[in-house]
Amino acid sequence: MDQELPATGAWRAGDPVGERKFHNATPDRRFQLEGGGSLPEVVIAYETWGELAPDASNAVLVCHALTGDSHAAGRMGEGHVTDGWWNDLIGPGKALDTDELFVVCSNVLGGCQGSTGPASIDPGTSAPYGSSFPVVSIRDMVRAQASLADSLGIDAWQSVVGGSMGGMQALEWSVMYPHRVRSLALASTTAEASALQIAWSHIGRMAVEADPRFRSGDYYEAEPGDGPHRGLAVARMLAQVTYRSDEVFTERFHRTVIDQFQFSLEPTFDVEGYLDHHGLKLARRFDANSYLRLNRAMDLHDLGRGRGGVPQALKRVEVPSIVATVRSDGLYLPRQQKDLHEQLVAAGSDSTWVDIDSPHGHDGFLLETAALAPRISDLINKSQETL
Repeated sequence: MDQELPATGAWRAGDPVGERKFHNATPDRRFQLEGGGSLPEVVIAYETWGELAPDASNAVLVCHALTGDSHAAGRMGEGHVTDGWWNDLIGPGKALDTDELFVVCSNVLGGCQGSTGPASIDPGTSAPYGSSFPVVSIRDMVRAQASLADSLGIDAWQSVVGGSMGGMQALEWSVMYPHRVRSLALASTTAEASALQIAWSHIGRMAVEADPRFRSGDYYEAEPGDGPHRGLAVARMLAQVTYRSDEVFTERFHRTVIDQFQFSLEPTFDVEGYLDHHGLKLARRFDANSYLRLNRAMDLHDLGRGRGGVPQALKRVEVPSIVATVRSDGLYLPRQQKDLHEQLVAAGSDSTWVDIDSPHGHDGFLLETAALAPRISDLINKSQETL
């Protein structure tokens, strides 16, 4: 099976486009990065649903999490190896009603599904960036999205919506461009990465870099089966454990075995097979270098950096918001969302706390759409009343 795995799961020029569209964010100058340095060219892949109103007042930006992409809604098919990751929220009659709203989702800068990232071709060398691709920040991602919004004629988003890393982007939108956002839907996210989150991220990155086939990040010419898929799979397995709860693992797997119980170092228990499956599944659709950089961008996330701290930064947020938490989330702890909500209120914002009682842990923001949908609908309605 390893022999079938590509050196990278990145989308690359020449692959089926699917529903992607592309925006050149650097038509006349280099893209400057928050951490220093620049990129000569930045292309952002994105998808849209619904029709933009003549006055562009009905646009909603959906921001994806670590291993997401622009395919937030729709079916798997040519160009898209999975169904839309938020299908239950986006579409006709749903919370993000595409009969009324124009919904946009872009693959982030540094990603691997059409936007400029490590697997992209460096115009200066005509080879993939690989190890030379710089570290990017959440703020860099948002500035690239702002360029996309400009190109679409969108002066302000009706709402910016996201969970986990997507919530980090939404928060940065509200602080970097407060007059371009009319409401915020934030789920399972934080104003700054915690030591626990950074610790888990560090271990995941070390797993990728320890794979001898990682080749310090320059592996794109490797034959199928000779790329860093094992390291990326281990990083995903580790993350998968932090995304769920003990309750879910116990209920689903307990101590059941794959075939029969054996005294062996080989996978014996169902939960081991589950983790193996998810690890290799990610290796087929993602890129190891992108994983490292997006993972690091989350560590570096600090809304208060250079702004006098988080409470001071949140004073720039001028719009209604919801802040949703999943009680069983052991990675993005509920107290982080509670703190964010309380800080928004203290800063004078109209923030609503959404407490989701679910056993699904951090993945709850993707799975508990029935709990999120009415709150997002209410938020959209509230923001429309202010127009």
